[in-house]
Amino acid sequence: MKKDTHPANYRMVVFKDFSSNEAFLTRSCTPTRDTIVWEDGKEYPLVKLEISNTSHPFFTGKMKFVDTAGRIDKFNRKFAKFTQGKNS
Repeated sequence: MKKDTHPANYRMVVFKDFSSNEAFLTRSCTPTRDTIVWEDGKEYPLVKLEISNTSHPFFTGKMKFVDTAGRIDKFNRKFAKFTQGKNS
């Protein structure tokens, strides 16, 4: 194997999916700012996820709209003028 191809800063990190409130602990070198106290009482770096295998429709079989930025409401307000004038 080539030397210096893998990062040297691997550590235990918690990944938390905030849409399903599930978390898992694994090794990673992802940079983080936040920390969280894990089930073992130790503090670990935290990576916040919007979607993971516990909330993605492909894995769960359920459709769930994750609208963190209000995109659906913005879309409806923008195009409401086109549907108000037409009666089908």
